[in-house]
Amino acid sequence: MAPRAVEKTTWFAVKFKLKNMDLFPALTGFYEAIEDDPRIGTTHISLYMALLQQWNINGGKNPFTIVRINIMRAAKINARYTYNKCMNNLQEFGYIKYMPSTNAFNNSTVFLKGL
Repeated sequence: MAPRAVEKTTWFAVKFKLKNMDLFPALTGFYEAIEDDPRIGTTHISLYMALLQQWNINGGKNPFTIVRINIMRAAKINARYTYNKCMNNLQEFGYIKYMPSTNAFNNSTVFLKGL
C-alpha cells in the first residue's frame, strides 16, 4: 500500500478559504493584522484571544469592561507583570485601547480597534 500524499496547506490557501466562509471576522482580522508584525509574540496572541472572547461574551460591543484575574486566567498568564506589559504593548502597537482602573474595586475598560 502506497503512503498517502500529505496536502501542504499554505497560509495563502487558508486565507483564500476564509474569505469565502469567514465565521468570525474579528478573529480573522486580528490574525491578518499580526501576520507581518514581528513584535507580537505568543503571550500577546493569548491575551488578545482572551479579550476577544470577553468582547464576544459582551455582545460584540466596544468598549467593554474586564476583570484582570479572569483575563489572566483565560490567557494562561500567571504573572501580573507579564499581563501589564502585554496589555500596554497591545495598546502601544495599536491593537487595543486600554483604560486601566485606578480603583481596585472598579473594572478596567478595553476597546478592540478595527472591530
